[in-house]
Amino acid sequence: MENAVLDSAEIGDLLKLLPHRYPFLMIDRIVEMRADEFGIGIKNVTINEPYFLGHFPGNPVMPGVLQIEGMAQTGGAMCLNTRKMQGSEPKVFLMTIDKARFRRPVVPGDTVHYHMTKIRHRFEVWKFRGEAMVGGNLVAEAEISAMMSEQS
Repeated sequence: MENAVLDSAEIGDLLKLLPHRYPFLMIDRIVEMRADEFGIGIKNVTINEPYFLGHFPGNPVMPGVLQIEGMAQTGGAMCLNTRKMQGSEPKVFLMTIDKARFRRPVVPGDTVHYHMTKIRHRFEVWKFRGEAMVGGNLVAEAEISAMMSEQS
């Protein structure tokens, strides 16, 4: 299957793939996508993120669950793009999160790179290994499973 790349000039394509919108869109763009095998999504973390109001006042830290969501959205974009290239437009649903680890805090000013690698794909279920990187350092990791469905 042909490589598909979405970048900041094509943010409209990303918005067409994912159902998420502000304030829950956790990736700003896809900088690399090799079908459903591998992809990199990017999130530029700013002090203007609404979750920093309460997490934590005076010491803003991006919640780990939102880092996992950024991984899931990157993997979801990969799945949805693959299926769209095959002529269907299903929805993707998070199924499992395994082996989640948080290594370092993510703070305003960081750029998070979500590296997603497909572990396997069987029928309508994909499993990915995700790594969140900031400045080349691992900040979070997890294995994420998602299911595709033609129904809502």
